[in-house]
Amino acid sequence: MPDNDAVTATVTQKATLDERWAVFHRWGPYVLLLAGTLVSWSAADAIGMTAGERWASGALVAGAAALHLWWNRAARTRPGPSAASVWYYAARWAIGFALTWMNPLFAFYAAIGYFGVDRLLPRRARAAGLFATAVTVAGSQSGGLPPGGAMDWLLFGAVLAVNVLLVALFGHLGALEEARTRAQEATIAELERTNAALQQALDENAALHAQLLVQAREAGIADERRRLAAEIHDTLAQGLTGIIAQLQAVASAPDATTAREHVDRAIDLARHSLGEARRSVHNLAPVALADDGLPQALEKTVTEWGERTGIQARFTTTGTVEPLHDEVAATLLRIAQEALSNTARHARATRVGVTLSYIGDEVTLDIRDDGCGFDPLALPARSRTGGFGLDGMRARAERIAGFLDVESEPGHGTAVSARVPLVRHDGGPP
Repeated sequence: MPDNDAVTATVTQKATLDERWAVFHRWGPYVLLLAGTLVSWSAADAIGMTAGERWASGALVAGAAALHLWWNRAARTRPGPSAASVWYYAARWAIGFALTWMNPLFAFYAAIGYFGVDRLLPRRARAAGLFATAVTVAGSQSGGLPPGGAMDWLLFGAVLAVNVLLVALFGHLGALEEARTRAQEATIAELERTNAALQQALDENAALHAQLLVQAREAGIADERRRLAAEIHDTLAQGLTGIIAQLQAVASAPDATTAREHVDRAIDLARHSLGEARRSVHNLAPVALADDGLPQALEKTVTEWGERTGIQARFTTTGTVEPLHDEVAATLLRIAQEALSNTARHARATRVGVTLSYIGDEVTLDIRDDGCGFDPLALPARSRTGGFGLDGMRARAERIAGFLDVESEPGHGTAVSARVPLVRHDGGPP
């Protein structure tokens, strides 16, 4: 592909050259006619022009000037070869031939026939027009028309042959230049089409980029809404459920001391839930992970849950404990909290076991209970697609390239297992 600057320079040069040729075609005939007239009339006595030839040449000069004046106006509405341009070329040649016949020095004007042939004559008539001009110029160069004797005719033939050869040579060079010009025009046209296609592609890319930005912003907003909804469900909803349970226990407490214990637990749950809600809004790690690692946070969560619900709960850690990335630790803690909340609300279990296992490059969290179990395929549509229970836990695991399995059967308890990549706290490879 040509360089844009080079192509622009070529277009500018071609436009400048075309303008100069246009000036020559407009004013050149007048200049050559004036030059031929001045030179011819200055040498009229030496050549032996008669008074009648002088008057005739004057009339032809005036006719030539009128002819050019007409053509300069007509050419504006007749670009390219036409019947009018052929008539103009023939009339101009005839006037030049007649003037050169009377005075060979009028060949200054007759030579105008060499120029602008491609603008005036169709391709099939150009050779004839150039040959006719060569005859006129050769007659002038050989001493005037008609030749006076055999030697004059021989000289005329030789000069005519030279002129024809020169015309053929310059015609060939002109054809090569025309072919090069056409190739440049084709290249420029192709570049313009390429630039137009490129500009269209850039415009489409800009529009697509703007659309992607809008979609990314909308996706970010939707993702943040889902995060906040899940956090509210895991903190406020579960906290409020626990507070309600403790306050209900107050009503049936056998004595003031027991009632006070339930009230204190409700207050602690309220404070904890408020703190978790604030941290969720600011996208911070859960309170339980602020000072402890995941195993300690899970152990405290399981212990407090067991005390609050009265269900026997045990936490176990296996494998070599690793300091996990904050998001991985927060995800597993939230999954454990949600699974325990589901167990408290639905399982009617007496025992729950929570196990955190470090196995190679994975971390596994298992929550098992001996409750009533359920059929995962028989869940209501909202629970499978729109809630924050199992789907919420599964979405959390998938967000950090993990996955979640749920195994349950009516009457045989439930097992929830989350497996996620082991990403260390420093972000290095496992």
